[in-house]
Amino acid sequence: MSITALRTHVVSCKVERPFTSARGWLYTTRASCLVEIETDQGIVGWGECYGPAAALKSVVDTMLAPHVIGRDPFDVGAIWEDLYNRVKDYGLTGLSVAGISGIDIALWDVIGRALGQPIHKLIGGAHRTELLAYATGLYFIDHDRLVEEAVEEANAYAGQGFRAIKMKIGIGDLKADAARVAAVRDTIGPDILLAVDANHCFSVPNAIRLGRMLEPHDLLWFEEPISPEDRKGYAEVTRALDMAVAGGENEFTRWGFRDIVAEKAMDIIQPDLCAAGGFSECLKIAALASAFGVECVPHAWGSAIGLAATVQFLAALPDQPPAWRPIAPMLEFEQTPNPLRDRLAFDPIVQRDGVVRVPDLPGIGIEVDRDVLMRFKTA
Repeated sequence: MSITALRTHVVSCKVERPFTSARGWLYTTRASCLVEIETDQGIVGWGECYGPAAALKSVVDTMLAPHVIGRDPFDVGAIWEDLYNRVKDYGLTGLSVAGISGIDIALWDVIGRALGQPIHKLIGGAHRTELLAYATGLYFIDHDRLVEEAVEEANAYAGQGFRAIKMKIGIGDLKADAARVAAVRDTIGPDILLAVDANHCFSVPNAIRLGRMLEPHDLLWFEEPISPEDRKGYAEVTRALDMAVAGGENEFTRWGFRDIVAEKAMDIIQPDLCAAGGFSECLKIAALASAFGVECVPHAWGSAIGLAATVQFLAALPDQPPAWRPIAPMLEFEQTPNPLRDRLAFDPIVQRDGVVRVPDLPGIGIEVDRDVLMRFKTA
């Protein structure tokens, strides 16, 4: 089998209600760079790159695609190493690795479709056929009703059956953040899991101070409390708090995660399949984490393609740690309105009572609706 074409698609849509995180950026559009790989046997595979879509299209089209055409998709590991070695002089992280990620996911999708097997069967087998999904939301929309809107949104997720929620924090006042989290915990009760995500907006002292204020609320984890460059700071925050500290969505490849894991700078790492290197590399990252007793709970943000690929990856991750009643790695199911997530596939990933079924269709387990793709395609 030979790869005959590699196409990129930039798709985007307007956000109905613009929202903000602690970064202070106003999200008014959602966009993704999708990778389509076609073979001489007519098999097509899909992948997704995490990050600025237009820039990623340029990276994939000009730097990476010429070195993929003509290759055998079953040489997926060899292709990964070749592409990485071609960009490592100037692209150890960031857009170049995200571009490789999208290609890698698409190659695995081709392999799965060629063999008639879902990807989780090809990367070790299913540890589970269902995933516990947590709803990511509770961004900042109405800045005059930050507490009220958080409570209302959390109640809505609980009403939809979600058993776990992740909310945004980082509104510029530690006491106000703590009060907002307390209000959400009070409204959802003690049985729904609750995590917080600061999008790396705090200093080390303030992260520790706020973490201690939040500990009485029985939080699942404190995500990205500080800037991702400060690994020693992460270790300091992790050691200081009695709750789990998570991060790593901004990290790339096994080398990027190596010291974080070896030093246990975080309790939970969150590689993004569409950014950190695709299936081929994230399997290595997860194995590295397992060797050091660090949990791996992938980050997910994007279209139906990235979400479906993450579901396949999670199905093949072992319980952490193995136990009679294990705590399986959960699926991040971001809930801000996004047609690229909900309409791009004929049979998209959905949750029922907080649970997502792992598709057993070949490859990533979904079929892309080309009519929808073309409706949202901008480049």
